[in-house]
Amino acid sequence: MTTPAPEEDKDQTEERQETLLEQMGGISGLIYSSVPVIVFVLANAFFGLNPAIWSALGAAAVITVVRVVRKERLQPAISGFFGVGIAVFIAHQTGDAKGFFLFGIWTALIYGGVFLLSVLIRRPLVGVIWSALNGLGQSWRTDPVSRRAYDLATLTFVAVFAARFVVQKWLYDEDLTGWLAFAKLAMGYPLFAVALAVTVWAVRKATARQKEREAVEETDADVEARLRAKYADPA
Repeated sequence: MTTPAPEEDKDQTEERQETLLEQMGGISGLIYSSVPVIVFVLANAFFGLNPAIWSALGAAAVITVVRVVRKERLQPAISGFFGVGIAVFIAHQTGDAKGFFLFGIWTALIYGGVFLLSVLIRRPLVGVIWSALNGLGQSWRTDPVSRRAYDLATLTFVAVFAARFVVQKWLYDEDLTGWLAFAKLAMGYPLFAVALAVTVWAVRKATARQKEREAVEETDADVEARLRAKYADPA
């Protein structure tokens, strides 16, 4: 009786664990992004703006240290800390707790505009970014099916960013800081998960199309090679 090699089992287990949630940072990533926001809102409600600012910064610093100690990827930890830093700086400058959310609101508008523009100029960002990261080239742009799939994925991100901007800007204008915090959390990972799911579908669709096209090209090349060999001049 034979048993699978331990290394093969390990590789298969790691492949099976690649879920959408893990690609977004897992449960820990969700908690990391939520804690500074919750701490800021609660501290502001009970102690005022300045204690809320320092509390949020402290929470972000602790989370950054924890991520470093756990040897998680450094870039998200640093980005998260600086993101909180910018948010509390704006809150301090405006003298209002709702200013904590202003950076995220306008960032959503900018991102949504960039993603929409990429579709209008026929270079959907989801396809461009994915191809660049994986060294696949831009041949998919000549295939209408692949381009439409990437268009749909990119437009999903446009919808996510647009929803975030519209809802959170309205709450900001209405001075509903508590609901603004809730909207930031509720429209963060959940909506991003939807956009990521569409992106996974688009990537699989485009990858399958690329393989089909490569197979056809190889078949044509084989036919041409056989014809050349058949009718080649023996001299």
